[in-house]
Amino acid sequence: MSSDGQLVDAVLLPGFTGEAVPDWLARAVDGGLAGVCVFAPNVGPGFDALTRSLHDRRAGVLVASDEEGGAVTRLEHREGSSWPGAAALGRLDDTRVTEAVAAGMGRQCRAAGVDLALAPVADVNAEPENPVIGIRSFGATPELVARHTAAFVRGLQGAGVAAAAKHFPGHGSTTVDSHRALPVVDADLTTLRMRELPPFVAAIEAGVRCVLTAHVLFPALDDRPATMSPVLLGLLRRELRFDGVVISDALDMHAISRGVGRGPGAVAALAAGVDLVCTGNPGFPEHYDDEAGYLEVRRALLTALADGTLARSRVADAGRRVAELADWVAHTTPVDARSADAPELGLQVVRRVVATAGDARAGRGPHVLDLTGPENVAAGRRREPWLVAALRRRDPSVTVGGRDVPGDAPLVVVVTGPSPALDAVRAARPDAVVVHVGLPLAWTPPAPSLTVWGDGRAQAEVAAEVLMGIS
Repeated sequence: MSSDGQLVDAVLLPGFTGEAVPDWLARAVDGGLAGVCVFAPNVGPGFDALTRSLHDRRAGVLVASDEEGGAVTRLEHREGSSWPGAAALGRLDDTRVTEAVAAGMGRQCRAAGVDLALAPVADVNAEPENPVIGIRSFGATPELVARHTAAFVRGLQGAGVAAAAKHFPGHGSTTVDSHRALPVVDADLTTLRMRELPPFVAAIEAGVRCVLTAHVLFPALDDRPATMSPVLLGLLRRELRFDGVVISDALDMHAISRGVGRGPGAVAALAAGVDLVCTGNPGFPEHYDDEAGYLEVRRALLTALADGTLARSRVADAGRRVAELADWVAHTTPVDARSADAPELGLQVVRRVVATAGDARAGRGPHVLDLTGPENVAAGRRREPWLVAALRRRDPSVTVGGRDVPGDAPLVVVVTGPSPALDAVRAARPDAVVVHVGLPLAWTPPAPSLTVWGDGRAQAEVAAEVLMGIS
C-alpha cells in the first residue's frame, strides 16, 4: 500500500524557479511526483536538457506547459509564438488548418520534451469585455468553438502530446481575470449547457485526455468555484461522461490563493474531483519560494488525509488516472502528418485573415507607440510589442517608446481596442497607422489600420509585411 506521501505526490504538478532542476524538485520526482508545469522563466537555451533530465530521473514524469499559440506560449516566450492563436483560427474557420496547426505545435512540444499541452482554450468568448480570454478563444459562438476545439485536440494528440481542454465549465463569460480575483458568472444550468458546455462535449468526443478547471463561481449551481465544486465536476464526470484527468488551474491565482488559500484550495479541489493539482508559477507575476509553495500544498493534503477530510480512496483514484495519462504519453506513436510547420503555416493563416482599412503602409523609419495596456497575466511578461522586432528585422531605423506623439516620423500605434489615448494620438496624427492585435468584436479601428486577430509573432510578421508595403 502506498504511503500518504506517495499518494499526495502522485497528484501534484508544481512549478519551479530557474532553468535547471532544483534539488528539492529532483528529490520529489524521485519520490513519485506526478510531474511539473513549466513556465517562461524555466525555458532557456538548455530546456531540452532540462526536460530530458526530468524524464531520466523516473519513468512517467509529466512535463506540462501552456502552449496555446498566439499570445500564450512558454516554449517561444523569448521571440513570440510562431503559431497564429485561436482567434485567427476561428476567424479563418477551416478545421483542417486548425488540426494542422495543433499537430505542428504538438511536434514542437514533443521535440522539447513537453508531454502535456494545457490547450486548447474551449471557452466561448461570449463577453466582449472579457479581460483574460479574448483572442485566446476560437470565437463567440458555441458551434464555432466546439468544432475547432475538437480539431485542435485531434491535431495535438495525433502528435503524441496530451491535450487539456480549458477552462471548465467556461471562462468566456467573465469580466474578471481569475489571476487577479474570483470571477462570478450569473448563468443557470440551461445557459451553461447551451453556451459553455458544447466545446467541452466536442473535446471529450474527440478523445481529449485532460480537462482543466476554471476558478470561476457559478452561484446558481454552487457556492464554490468550479475547481472546488463537486456539483460542476460531477457534471463533467456523470453528464459529459469524461473519465480522463481533471487538472486544476493554478492554485496561486488570486481567485484561490487570496480566497480559501492554496493549501485548503488543493484539499477542496481533490475532494471535489480534481485529479492533478497545478500549484502555479513561482516566478510570475508575484515571486514566492518554489519549494515552500509545493510544501504548503503537500502538507495541507497530508493533514487532510490524516484527519479524514480527504479520503485516501479519492486521492488513490486521482493518482490512477494521472498514471494512466503518463502511460498514454509513453506508449503513443505520433501520426506521421505531412503538413507545413511553423513559421510558414502560422504566416499563411494570418495572411488569410488580416484586414486592412485604407492605406496601411507606414513607410521607412516608423515610430511605434504601444497602447496595448496592462499585460495579460496568462501571456506572461512582455518587453515590447512583437511588432517592433518584426519591423526592425526589415528596417533597423524603427524606434519605439513612451506615449509622446512624434511630429514627423511615420507613426504606428499598437492597440487591443479603443481608448482615450488612441483618440488623442489620432487627433494629433490622423495619418497614424493603427495595428489592432485585440479581438475585433464590437470595434474595428478607422483607416488607416490593420486588424491581425491576435498578438503573437505570426501576427507581427504579417503586420510588418503590410506596414512595409511588401505583402
